[in-house]
Amino acid sequence: MILSHRDIEEIAAAITRDFNYSFFGAEAEIQQRRPLPTPIDQMASEYLKLEVTFAKLSADGSIMGLTAYTDTAYEIEEDGERYILPLRRNQIVLDSSFIQPGNVRRLCGKRRFTLAHECAHQILFQLEEDESKADHAGKYSERKVHTPRTLKTHEDWNEWRANALGAALLMPQAEVDRAMWYLNRGRPLVSYGDCFFDGARDCMDAFCSTFGVSKSAASIRLEQLGYLQKRDVAEYQHPLDVMV
Repeated sequence: MILSHRDIEEIAAAITRDFNYSFFGAEAEIQQRRPLPTPIDQMASEYLKLEVTFAKLSADGSIMGLTAYTDTAYEIEEDGERYILPLRRNQIVLDSSFIQPGNVRRLCGKRRFTLAHECAHQILFQLEEDESKADHAGKYSERKVHTPRTLKTHEDWNEWRANALGAALLMPQAEVDRAMWYLNRGRPLVSYGDCFFDGARDCMDAFCSTFGVSKSAASIRLEQLGYLQKRDVAEYQHPLDVMV
């Protein structure tokens, strides 16, 4: 199944619109309101009917989450020993590091994005043709720690789609539009060498807090939607320097 950015945005908009109405009720229909961040845990369990659990998924921490399309098993190797983790259909397993003491708040953004990514895999799977679904029998999709990825293989495209849809579920365009209007009157933020200064930094912090995402996830999404302009750090001029 080939999906464009527009297709993915439309899928996310339809899902979040329906979910928001069922979860927030009449509040979701109010025209003049604050942005509604997606409660991804409730979307996963109550709306998508997915079972979310936690387990250690890799010895080196490289696997952050996975989801199963049918009953299957996941093999973990650690210290020369192999362990089998049974997986059930419509199950998402997140790495147990997310709920270790001291990590719950620190890794909140990463956990939310990982969960959204795995939800996206399940949504995309349901949109596949029956023949393609059969090819996934006994398989699962896993999310690794982010590394630069070239879109060469089928798996590369699957991960790109899940990342794009996951981001659109966590940060729906309609809610991002609302947030950026309240935070910056709809104007784009400017970063210099991936750094934010002065008012832009405050806006980015507020945006991340509103949607429960990391700065890296927020930056990618804002740039995609035209709300972030990236410039070379040498172009930055401090306001006091300009006044001199």
